[in-house]
Amino acid sequence: MPPKSLTEKTTKGVVWNSFDRIANYGIGFIVGIVLARLLSPEEYGLIGIIGIFTSIFNVILDSGLSTSLIRKDKVTDIDYCTVFHTNLVLSLFLTAVLFFGAPLIASFFKRPELVSYIHVMSFIFIINALSITQQVRLTKKIDFKTLTKISIIAHTLSGIIGIVMALCHLGVWALVFQQLTSRLFNSVLLWVYNKWIPRLVFSWESFTSLFSFSWKLLVAQIIASVWGQLYHAVIGRVYSPEVLGQYTRANQYTHLPASIIGDVVLKVSLPVMSEIQNEDERLLRAFRRIIKLTMFVSSVILVGIAASADSLIYVLIGEKWMACVPMMQILCASFVIYPMQQININMLTVLGRSDILLLLQVIKCVLAIGPILLGIYCGINWMLVGSVVIGWIALLLNSYYSGKKFNYKWWNQITDIAPSLGIALLMGAIVYALSFLPVSPYVMLPLQVIVGSIVIFLFCETIQYEPYVELKGIAASYVNKIRNNK
Repeated sequence: MPPKSLTEKTTKGVVWNSFDRIANYGIGFIVGIVLARLLSPEEYGLIGIIGIFTSIFNVILDSGLSTSLIRKDKVTDIDYCTVFHTNLVLSLFLTAVLFFGAPLIASFFKRPELVSYIHVMSFIFIINALSITQQVRLTKKIDFKTLTKISIIAHTLSGIIGIVMALCHLGVWALVFQQLTSRLFNSVLLWVYNKWIPRLVFSWESFTSLFSFSWKLLVAQIIASVWGQLYHAVIGRVYSPEVLGQYTRANQYTHLPASIIGDVVLKVSLPVMSEIQNEDERLLRAFRRIIKLTMFVSSVILVGIAASADSLIYVLIGEKWMACVPMMQILCASFVIYPMQQININMLTVLGRSDILLLLQVIKCVLAIGPILLGIYCGINWMLVGSVVIGWIALLLNSYYSGKKFNYKWWNQITDIAPSLGIALLMGAIVYALSFLPVSPYVMLPLQVIVGSIVIFLFCETIQYEPYVELKGIAASYVNKIRNNK
């Protein structure tokens, strides 16, 4: 059988990774709705506080080495073994730091009950360390079909465990064990499907080669993670776990679609673009195409969520969560560009410019001081508005450096995505206007979804908008393949 072409591998990778993201976020979405109705905003706020530290520590655990492996043209078994053992040693250290630091964290947030939750959650790093290299091996092969099977099983089983524990009135423990079992099932299945056993070897030469690229990426990712978690820390410390719980819900429902699109772009485009990193013309064409397609989808979905936020939250998780609606609408303006941020970061990674990634993260971290001060002295919504402004400034900085190599300037990128934003805002205005009708939220939400879909369909069909036409063509080709295979 002849080797698959780059286009075929890319398309197959996009389809399977898209299915993976949609299926898993769909499972998480459904599980989240059930848990949000069973648990309180305060209980979600407490797990959100723990998440501040687990998010940052997980970035340290990876050390940027997985990205180095994906980016490297020829990876040896010694490279994989070296990264595996590095991750494992780091996980033991991070587990100890979080375990013994639990009393200090609980004291800072004035919630002594956090200690026992943190003690149990600290072991998630050891579980994660066992899965990182296994996942990289499948990603290098662009074998997202196997990764999809694994993650769907893990998310489903852990979701069931979380719901059962919530029904048993175990509160925060339901959320703790949902996260732990998700990672545990994922790790076990990766070992079963991947059939790779690391040898007891470690190469300093391999480590220094990989880390020479990844250390700057690591520092940049740590800064980015700290930057993102600072908002959670300010809300949890200055306000209350209940307010943090409301913010967590708002953040989840806006981050959800952006993450689906962004993760697909990140996981598929990095190994694929790495294959053509020395072919400038092909790389630029792929860069522009991915930006146009992903930003069309992102704009339509995020603007639609912002326009229908009231009915969406009321129908999905109930009246007790309505305080998160204005937060959610503000966050949509920030997350709408998340996929584009990922694309530009990918390009810098492919080009080997981890030094620029580090510089950009330092700049963004300094800029984040403004929104944090707004959150402390002016209110949470002002902090979120400030974060939106910083997000767009960060996009301009990322696109400036990533497009410099090809003379694809930041204004060229903005010009490419402007039509998608314009179409989405037109749809959003019509959908939002419907919210003034005196009807039940249970009637309003499906009405807004249907009208919004019709507006996008009619407008894009009329003008034959390029990204829409291309997406329709991709969908049609796969429908035909399915029919022909029957």
